[in-house]
Amino acid sequence: MRKAMFSVTLMATVALSAHAQKVTFEEYDLDNGMHVILHQDNSAPVVTTSVMYHVGAKDEDPDKTGFAHFFEHLLFEGTENIERGKWFKIVSSNGGRNNANTTQDRTYYYEVFPSNNLELGLWLESERLLHPIINQIGVDTQKEVVQEEKRLRVDNQPYGRWREQMFVNLFKKHPYRWQTIGSLEHLASATLEDFQKFNEIYYVPNNAVLVVAGDIDIPTTKKMIQNYFGPIPKGKEIKRNTFVEDPITETIKAEFRDPNIQIPAILMGYRTPAQTERDAYVLDMISTYLSDGRSSKLYKKLVDEKKKALQVFAFNGSQEDYGSYIIGGLPLGGTSLEDLIAEIDEEIVKIQQELISERDFQKLQNKFENRFVNANSSVEGIANSLARYHMLYDNTNLINTEIDIYRSITRDEIKEVANKYLKPNQRVILEYLPEETKAN
Repeated sequence: MRKAMFSVTLMATVALSAHAQKVTFEEYDLDNGMHVILHQDNSAPVVTTSVMYHVGAKDEDPDKTGFAHFFEHLLFEGTENIERGKWFKIVSSNGGRNNANTTQDRTYYYEVFPSNNLELGLWLESERLLHPIINQIGVDTQKEVVQEEKRLRVDNQPYGRWREQMFVNLFKKHPYRWQTIGSLEHLASATLEDFQKFNEIYYVPNNAVLVVAGDIDIPTTKKMIQNYFGPIPKGKEIKRNTFVEDPITETIKAEFRDPNIQIPAILMGYRTPAQTERDAYVLDMISTYLSDGRSSKLYKKLVDEKKKALQVFAFNGSQEDYGSYIIGGLPLGGTSLEDLIAEIDEEIVKIQQELISERDFQKLQNKFENRFVNANSSVEGIANSLARYHMLYDNTNLINTEIDIYRSITRDEIKEVANKYLKPNQRVILEYLPEETKAN
């Protein structure tokens, strides 16, 4: 019976892989240093135009944080040829949609249009790059927007400040110690010249990847790209600093009180390697094994069986320079935070001392196959992946081959990596507590 089940699982995996067709693409550089990636898929009359800039929170001055995220908003204000406040109206009135997002490593802008509006998408992004208007009225408007965003998503959100409190302890030298949204005080005190200088340094073609994916004709698209982006002047060479953290050798204990919660949480954070390292991929598998879904080890043990936790979580946040592995949960009933730590540590020790079962290992492989297929299921997702793999991994073809890394990981490696990084003396333990009630 077990052999039959294994055969069915194996056939399902093979069938799934067969549907993950290779993503074809062409890439080249413009004379101004902009990297271009084209992906043609004529199966639906849709096209994505996107630009990823190699600037995130880690590129900011420690005394002027939040600039990269601020620019995610600011560069929708308008340009010399797009009236202020009209950007989104232009997109929606032409059957499109658009958005942007920022991380600590990069900023990403994109539009999705009917393919007959490809040229409009290219024009919009070239306008953002060549003719942005950065003036006081735009800066003041977006300061209010960001202030409200921080209040809603961070300050007044239950557990909204856990990242802030974890990373200020996990990193002491690297800019990963502050969050992408940055400091409202820094933004409030920044001058118009500060913002203009930031734009001049980072929003240049030689710091950007342009991706066009979808229903396109390659020669026609190349001509449009040359017309709109070719004349944009190359920016100055960007000097990037390198930050090397000292190893964590003793447990760092931290506490934070959040007035927006009633149930405490425990979070344990481990500093891990850059996303390009093989160990980062292994840690992805470990986090999935421990807490991805109701059948995961921690969920079954602490939520279903022992009923000691309302919620458990484990995730590996890989980034360009370092990663972070976070694991924790919310206790249930009379369970103490110390008891929750002990229960979680018990499962980590099992991974460190024993090989996970063949059955669990196959389940892991199936989950990563699923993720791989889903990531490449739309031209919008493909555009994002192509830009990210080129910019942050220096290997665009990982869009086709990254799954092979996961497939090659062994049970022995899972045990080895757990022992290497998930040590009690190499972590931050953050007690995230409700605000204390004052006695009358």
